[in-house]
Amino acid sequence: MARSHDYPLTLTWTGAGDEGTVNYRAYGRDHTLVAEGPPPLLGSADPLFRGDPGRWNPEQLLVAALAQCHMLSYLSLCARGRVVVTGYTDEAVGTMVESGDGGGAFTEVVLRPRVTVAAPEMVERAAELHERAHQLCFIASSVNFPVRHEPVILVAEPS
Repeated sequence: MARSHDYPLTLTWTGAGDEGTVNYRAYGRDHTLVAEGPPPLLGSADPLFRGDPGRWNPEQLLVAALAQCHMLSYLSLCARGRVVVTGYTDEAVGTMVESGDGGGAFTEVVLRPRVTVAAPEMVERAAELHERAHQLCFIASSVNFPVRHEPVILVAEPS
C-alpha cells in the first residue's frame, strides 16, 4: 500500500498596506511562509513583477526544491552504493517563459551538481547515480517540464 504524506504550511500575505489591492501598483507582494519546525521563510514576487529582491520568490523556491530533492536522493544512493561524497554544490537554473495572457510556465530546470568523491575509482559510479537520483526525486517526478543534469565529478585532494 502506498504511503501518503502531507506537508502543511501557512502563507500569510503581509503586503496589504493601508489600501490593499486598490490597483496593481498599490499593494506589496510580501508574504511569510510558516511550517512546524523551520523558521519562517520570507517571500515575495520576482522583482520583475514588483516583488522585493531581498525575499525568496516562488520561482526560486521551485528551482531550490528540485535542486534539494536531487541532492538528497543522490547522497542517499551514494551512501548505499559505497560512493563517498565529500563535497556537493549545485549551480541550478530554471527557465520560465511568460505567455501573452499574463501567465507563464517553466520550460526547464538545469541542475549542475559539482560533486567531490573520496577516490578515483568512485568517479564512474558517482556519475551514473545522477540518473537514478532523478528517477527517485519526488519533486522532479511532479513537474511537467524537463529537469536536466550536467554533473561534474571531482576527486578529493589527498590529505
